[in-house]
Amino acid sequence: MAHQFSPSYVTDSLAILRQYKSLAEAAIAQVGDEQFTLTLDAESNSIAIIVKHMAGNMRSRWTDFLTTDGEKPDRNRDSEFEAPPSTRAELMPLWESGWQCVFGALERLSDADLTFTVYIRTEPHSVMQAIDRQIAHYAYHVGQIVFLAKHFQSKNWKSLSVPRGKSAEFNAKVARGKTS
Repeated sequence: MAHQFSPSYVTDSLAILRQYKSLAEAAIAQVGDEQFTLTLDAESNSIAIIVKHMAGNMRSRWTDFLTTDGEKPDRNRDSEFEAPPSTRAELMPLWESGWQCVFGALERLSDADLTFTVYIRTEPHSVMQAIDRQIAHYAYHVGQIVFLAKHFQSKNWKSLSVPRGKSAEFNAKVARGKTS
C-alpha cells in the first residue's frame, strides 16, 4: 500500500491497520492448511491460534469502544489460546468479523474524539492511547504470523516487501519512480 499523507490521526490509524491486515493475509495465503495449525514447540502458538486470539481481542476492544471497557465481561481470553476451529474456512470469518469491529469503530471516530477517555481492564486511556496500544498489539501478532509463515515456507517464501538480495534493484526502481 502506498503511503498517503494525512493530517488525521484516525485516518492514518485506519490505513496502518489495513496494511497490517493485508500483510497478515498475504502471509497466511502462503501456508497450507496443515501448516496453519502447526506450532514450533509446545509453548508456541500456531497461526490459527494467533488469528483466533486477535479476533477475540478485536471484538472485545472495539465493540462499543467509546462506552464500555475494552475487556468485555464475556471474553474468555484463555480460550483464545486453545483449540482453534479445525479448518481455515471456519476460522477466517472470525478474523474478518474482528477486523470489522476495528474498522467500524475507527470509521465512526473523528479527531475530536481523541480526547475522550476509554477504559481497558479498568485502566483509563485516551482514545489515542487505546488506538496506539492496539496498533502495537496487532503489529506484534502480525509479525508472529509472518515469521511462522516464512519459516514454514522456507525457500518457497514469497517476500512481502523487498526480497533479500534485491535492495539495489528496488532502489533503482524508486529512483525511476516505479515501485510497483
